[in-house]
Amino acid sequence: MSARFSDGAVRLAGLMPRLLGWPPAALWDATPSEIAAILAPPDGETTPLGRAEFERLMERERNG
Repeated sequence: MSARFSDGAVRLAGLMPRLLGWPPAALWDATPSEIAAILAPPDGETTPLGRAEFERLMERERNG
C-alpha cells in the first residue's frame, strides 16, 4: 500500500461516518467512484475551483 493511498483512506475513514453516518463496513465496501459521486456537488450547482482562480483568491487574501 502506498503512502498516498493509505493517507487518503485514513482521511475518508474519518470523514464518511461524520458526513454520511456510514459505518466502517459501508466505507470499505464502497468503490472510489461511488465515494467520488457521493461527495461531488450536484450537477449545475457549482464548478470546481481552477488553479488560476485559486491563485487569484490567494493573492487577494494576501493583500488584505
